[in-house]
Amino acid sequence: MLVLRLVGLLVLITILGSLALYLFTHNRRYLTFARRIFQFAFVFLPVFLALYLPERLVLVI
Repeated sequence: MLVLRLVGLLVLITILGSLALYLFTHNRRYLTFARRIFQFAFVFLPVFLALYLPERLVLVI
């Protein structure tokens, strides 16, 4: 679970950093990068939870 928190924190820092760079430079490349990172995280989280949930259920049994 610690790894998931670290990945989430790194994703958040990356997105906020990209948005800040976009505000300073007005280069749409940073906005596109932030959107792609968000999309990846949005897909990664359910996949990770789908694999993590059965593991937790097996440990309970």
